[in-house]
Amino acid sequence: MSGRQAHLVGSLPGGDAEEAMRTALRQLGGVLPRLPDGETGDRRNWIIHIIESFRSHPDLELVRQGDWSDYDRTPRFRIRKGHQLYGAGLDFGHVAAVQASLPAFERVAAEFGRDDLVYQVGVPGDFDMAMFTLGPAAALRHRRPFTEATVSEVRRIHTLLGDRAVFQIEIPAELVLLARVPARGRPAAARLLGRRVAALAAGAAEGTRFGVHLCLGDMNHRALGRMRDAMPLVQLSNALADAWPPARPLEFIHAPLAAADQPPPLDPVFYSPLDRLRLPVGVRFVAGFAHEDQSLHDQLLIRSMLDDHLAGPVDISTACGLGRRSPAAAESAMERISALCAQ
Repeated sequence: MSGRQAHLVGSLPGGDAEEAMRTALRQLGGVLPRLPDGETGDRRNWIIHIIESFRSHPDLELVRQGDWSDYDRTPRFRIRKGHQLYGAGLDFGHVAAVQASLPAFERVAAEFGRDDLVYQVGVPGDFDMAMFTLGPAAALRHRRPFTEATVSEVRRIHTLLGDRAVFQIEIPAELVLLARVPARGRPAAARLLGRRVAALAAGAAEGTRFGVHLCLGDMNHRALGRMRDAMPLVQLSNALADAWPPARPLEFIHAPLAAADQPPPLDPVFYSPLDRLRLPVGVRFVAGFAHEDQSLHDQLLIRSMLDDHLAGPVDISTACGLGRRSPAAAESAMERISALCAQ
C-alpha cells in the first residue's frame, strides 16, 4: 500500500468487534493498512475498565472515589501498607482481548480480500497506566510494575501474532505534560519523556512492530490538554525517533491536531513548527485532524498546509478513537477520513 493512508486510533462504534471492524473496512478499506478490533464494550473508554478492576486488587486500596465524569473526578488508588505491587500481579486484559477478537479479525479480513491487513493492538503507556491509577507523584515512584505488566502482555501477543501485529503505544500524559512545561524547559523534558517511552518498546522482543499515538485526552469526548501550536508534539516526536531502540520497527507516529470536540485550528502559525519534525525514513506521520464538525473545504486547507510542512502527503486520522461518539458521528468522522485520503 502506497500513497496517503488512513489510520484508526482504536475504539470504534459497534455492538462487537466483528461489527466494528466490518464498518471500518466498509468505510476505509483500500487506504487502511492496520485495523484495530474496535475496543467495543467496556473497552470503549480506554483504560477506565482496567482501573475500575483495581477496586478488588489485593495490593491496592481506594483512597479517592470517582465516577469518571471529568478528569478531576477519577478514582485514585495507593499500594496497601505492608504490600508490594508487582507486574506479575497486574492483568490489563490485552492478551484476552486479542484472543477474543482475533477470529473476527480473520473473518473480516478474508471477507474483504485483505490478506495484507495488520492487526493493530492498542497499548496504553506504562506511565499513563501508573498515573491514572496512583496519581502523578506515586506513578513516578511505582512505575516499574506497570512497565513489567505492559511488556509482558506485548511479548505474549507478539508470540501469538508475530509480525501480523503492530502495537500502538498510547501516551496522553506525556504530551499533555510537555505542553504545560515552559518553552525553555521543553527540549530536555521531551528527551526524558521520549527515552522512557522508547525504553518500553526496548523491552519487547526483537522484530516487534510499533506505532505511537500522541494524545491530548478524549474522556467523554473532552480533551485533557491543549497546545498553543504544534511544537510540543514535534519535540516529543523527534525525541521518540532519536531514542527508539533498534530491531523494533517504529512505523508511525500519530499526532493530534484537533482536541476531542474542538476542531483543528485554521491559523497557519499553529502548524509552522512542523518544519522542524525529523522522522527517520519509513516512519509515517499520521495527522489527527479529521473532524466532522469542520467543513471539508477548511480541512482540505489544513491538509495542504500539513503536506507543505512535511514535504509530502501526510496520513489521515482523527485526534483519538471514535467509540466515545455516537455511531452517526463516528461514521461521519470515518467518511471525512476517506474524503481527505481521496481528494
